[in-house]
Amino acid sequence: MNTLVIDTSTDRTTAGLVRDGELIVEKFHDDPLGHSEVLPKLVAQILQAESQIDEVVIGMGPGPFTGLRAGISFGRAFAFARNIPWRGVHSLDAIALTVEKVNFIATIDARRKELFYSHYANGQRVDGPHVALKLVVEEMGIPIVSGNPSALALARLSGNVAEPIYIRRPDAYPAPKGITFRALTVMDAVALHALEKIIYKGEDPWSLAQFKEELTGSDRYYIAAIADGEVIGYAGIMVAGDVCDILTLSVLASHRRKGIAREMLKRLIDWARNKKVEAIMLEMRIGNAEAEPLYISQGFRKIAERADYYGPGKPATIMRKELR
Repeated sequence: MNTLVIDTSTDRTTAGLVRDGELIVEKFHDDPLGHSEVLPKLVAQILQAESQIDEVVIGMGPGPFTGLRAGISFGRAFAFARNIPWRGVHSLDAIALTVEKVNFIATIDARRKELFYSHYANGQRVDGPHVALKLVVEEMGIPIVSGNPSALALARLSGNVAEPIYIRRPDAYPAPKGITFRALTVMDAVALHALEKIIYKGEDPWSLAQFKEELTGSDRYYIAAIADGEVIGYAGIMVAGDVCDILTLSVLASHRRKGIAREMLKRLIDWARNKKVEAIMLEMRIGNAEAEPLYISQGFRKIAERADYYGPGKPATIMRKELR
């Protein structure tokens, strides 16, 4: 039984030939962007040594979408063209198969300072796969093992994974219907001040003078959400050394839960990336049940608290999103 093994779940493109449980040859190339280009060449080298292939084993992830898709598409197409079976296996299980520890977490780099991970105990996967910030995984206090799935380990797994393991939430969301977005200027100060008083009634809203000052700053960016010609939401960000600070993110109550805040936050993040800063910071009122899930979904992590930030007895959570 000659088994062609393919895995592109990590930055490494792996192709191997396993015969009756014994590794005959393994080829790999390290390049996070080269899976589609490199994989056919690696397989061609293997076929020069052995053209008879009886089955294909494919690492199904978890892994970054583009690279993982390249390996799965190629492996399935190869099996179809040869009229031979293919079986999908869990790439993290292959990494874990080579680990002698009793209790550990196996990981694959998910980029963006995140990890795909599963928890293993006594040789069995007991939790996962999941994706989380690397710092969050490290705080679990469980030994972490990282690496690349080997062809032999992949071939030894039973094939029971039928679909690619994509576990990261999609970056793209439908644009809010009927809403347009534009940059703000000092000419919008009066309208923003009026909207601020409606949104933050009784909560110390910004003054007109503050808005005029903010909208004339060259180191900051403000954006508005427009519905039927009226400003119904606004957000702002500024450069502060090697980070950016989100200054405000506000939407009129009647227009919330429509994806408007998410879209504005995404545009602030894009602006910050273009500034080549290390991270984005923000302060959020503790207990803000609407804002917290949004920030966490976009990669922000709580790093500290600040007492009385919003007034006596009104503390803030400081959150940070790494960009490098």
